[in-house]
Amino acid sequence: MNASEIFGQLGLDLNALENGDLPVFSPIDGAEIATATMTQSDSVAEIVANSKSAFRNWRSVPAPKRGELIRLFGNKLREHKSALGALVTLECGKILQEGLGEVQEMIDICDFAVGLSRQLYGLVIASEREGHRITETWQPIGPVGIISAFNFPVAVWAWNTAIAVVCGNSVVWKPSEKTPITALACQKLFLEAASELDYIPEHLSQVIIGSTEVGELLVNDSRVPVISATGSCAMGRKVGPMVAQRFGRTILELGGNNAIIVAPSADLDMAIRAILFGAVGTAGQRCTSTRRLFVHEDIYEQLVPALKKSYQGIAIGNPLEQSTLVGPLIGEQSYLAMQQALEKASSEGGIISGGQRVLTDSHPNAFYVEPAIVEMPPAERSVQEETFAPILYIYKYSDLETAIELQNNVPQGLSSAIFTNDLREAALFTSECGSDCGLANVNIGTSGAEIGGAFGGEKETGGGRESGSDAWKGYMRRSTSTLNYSSELPLAQGIEFNFDA
Repeated sequence: MNASEIFGQLGLDLNALENGDLPVFSPIDGAEIATATMTQSDSVAEIVANSKSAFRNWRSVPAPKRGELIRLFGNKLREHKSALGALVTLECGKILQEGLGEVQEMIDICDFAVGLSRQLYGLVIASEREGHRITETWQPIGPVGIISAFNFPVAVWAWNTAIAVVCGNSVVWKPSEKTPITALACQKLFLEAASELDYIPEHLSQVIIGSTEVGELLVNDSRVPVISATGSCAMGRKVGPMVAQRFGRTILELGGNNAIIVAPSADLDMAIRAILFGAVGTAGQRCTSTRRLFVHEDIYEQLVPALKKSYQGIAIGNPLEQSTLVGPLIGEQSYLAMQQALEKASSEGGIISGGQRVLTDSHPNAFYVEPAIVEMPPAERSVQEETFAPILYIYKYSDLETAIELQNNVPQGLSSAIFTNDLREAALFTSECGSDCGLANVNIGTSGAEIGGAFGGEKETGGGRESGSDAWKGYMRRSTSTLNYSSELPLAQGIEFNFDA
């Protein structure tokens, strides 16, 4: 499918996409595919005001009825999965299977949120005072601001929106300026679902499109109590303090310098498949991409050559073609960053395989690269920086505790994995003395988390949690209430405070 066919299947306004002021380029060939209309800075305050108004109406709608909206939205996604998945691929460059998988992730979180809408329960707590009961409930908090990155242009929004909406909140979404068309498509489907119900307030979901300036206006607005931001650690260093200064709440999903440890007992075929997808999937442009590999010295000479052979069989090319496994980088800046990282690794003694730009004759304005493997010399610290590109740094280790220490000795703490058939090694890795990451896997890779578990990481990854488990609590405020149903007024802690009335 070409751009016009995809836009048509999604019912997007072709005329509007030709008369905007923000050009949108496909990383597949570097060609302009559409234009989007940027949100004016002086409109952001009104958008937030509208979101606040929608919240006031939405918060009193029973949660199961909120869930009905998300159920209908999930059905819209099922109906348009093929076209929306193709649009994801067209706009951000990930292969079609990953584009379709991203839409499936949206469908899955909708299903989760529908169930959650009937399970927003709290606690009843024993009181020390006779005739008293303490309850803890969770209440809607207000408009939720969502800032998403180019590499997951729709799934991250859905993670936040599906949960925030069933929790009784409105949402304002600022997508990456590199992928605004997918945002417009999602907003259209959401509004279609909303139109089927007669109790949905206007402006429940809104999209703002623009540069950093409009994002900062959203982040600084005290009427938005929660900002969920996905992006680089550098972005998080700006967003976090800005929200904290106004005593708002952040859900930050930032960088990941993720590692896999391969132990002597590992199933090497399984490990290689996981390493390959983790390192080259989405052209290395996932926050959970595998960036570092620690291989035990007893299996190093067996695993590394086999891994290099697997790399040679990777099909690089147009991500819309079914046979392709690696599509393009998002743009020239990413390519230059990759080359700088490889030059630095070479200067430190790294032995590099791959990393060259390819397909330049057929796609001169696009940036396809061979995924790179870098065999690093022994070091007390592994690579500290995350480069958003398909670079895999390999280290040899002899002692598991040392390997875990090297894995943890980086600023980021998102995803990690170990491949082992030794129960003790698996238990150590997932224990309090093991991986310090938010995701610690055994015999699966660092990428491809399911929506049922809370997603997020520690340290410079931001500490945020999205998606499953009890991550929904991040979109609500906690209320503790004490009810006195006795005829006395005892004070807590046995305090006596007597006076003549």
